[in-house]
Amino acid sequence: MQTNRLYFIDAVRAFAILMMLQGHFIDTLLNPVYRNPNYTIYNIWSYFRGITAPVFFTISGLVFAYLLLRAYAKGADKERMKKGIFRGLLLLVIGYSLRINLLSWLDGYFSSYFLVVDVLQCIGLSLLLLVLLHSLFKKHSYIFSIVLFTIGCLCFVTEPLYRALVIEDVPSFFANYISKANGSVFTILPWFGYSAFGAFLSTIFFRHSNKYHFKNITVTTFFVVGLLLIYVSTPLLIFLSKITNIELFQLSADFNYLFIRLGNVFILFGIFYGLERFLKQSLITKIGEKTLSIYVIHFVLLYGSYTGYGLKRYFNKSLEPLEAVLGALIFMIVVCFISFHYAKTNHFVYSLIRKMVSKFKKRRRKRSY
Repeated sequence: MQTNRLYFIDAVRAFAILMMLQGHFIDTLLNPVYRNPNYTIYNIWSYFRGITAPVFFTISGLVFAYLLLRAYAKGADKERMKKGIFRGLLLLVIGYSLRINLLSWLDGYFSSYFLVVDVLQCIGLSLLLLVLLHSLFKKHSYIFSIVLFTIGCLCFVTEPLYRALVIEDVPSFFANYISKANGSVFTILPWFGYSAFGAFLSTIFFRHSNKYHFKNITVTTFFVVGLLLIYVSTPLLIFLSKITNIELFQLSADFNYLFIRLGNVFILFGIFYGLERFLKQSLITKIGEKTLSIYVIHFVLLYGSYTGYGLKRYFNKSLEPLEAVLGALIFMIVVCFISFHYAKTNHFVYSLIRKMVSKFKKRRRKRSY
């Protein structure tokens, strides 16, 4: 089986993280006067900004499941599963920590704001769910593929059922993963659907990537399926509603952004996979290897994590379009510069924290004796 690194994945992650940097900067600091749907440029920017999160979730599922499959083929998936569980929990902790204002806590003010769920928590929980699914179906590769594809479809089609869900009498810590009523930016549903589809793709890559012309066929398939999802998924949902008399299909078709965004993701995958040979060891792939550090740094600088002092505090909703665009470019350069020169790689961070946890466990064992 082909187990070489999929370089196009790092390029896609780099594209997504750069789009996230400029998207968060402009969305946070641009004067609301210019948020006009009648402006073509704003509509284009808004559309491409909406691709970022689906790309992140799909890529996370693809990479993580691919590594699990590769480890299982070598008979070493238990260690990979442990690393996956650790990584998922770490993302949960980092996600919550970025919402903490330490200065406010020192003053005795504790806000429940840090309990809201954002992208890191959802990706972290998604990884944990994929570990569970892998442990259940790892011996049945094709069943694993079917289950992942089915979960992705169910997450998307049932979105109208939980779109405006409000959960009462449940602790906010748990409710925030399902409901946006308390301010959560992302919820595990429907976003786990993208991770499931990404994991489904990983089974295809791992099972068939050594076959002749696989790359050419896959690039073409990405474009064809992507276009079908963008332009045909809505009529298909309407058709299913008519022939089955299931209203849920019609409700899903009326606000069909999930399948359409998945189509956008596939088109993006097709572009970068087709250009993969030009991207190996390039700057963009190096950026894709440092997405976690870039995400944390941008959160601190823009939103003022831990201190409350970020760009948002001083320039919130105040910039003119030209200022916002130039500021976003500078912001991307500064964040990437800090990540490359003053922050270690994601792998280094994970390894360091694992060593700290291991030392802590050893000390506890010694004390118990």
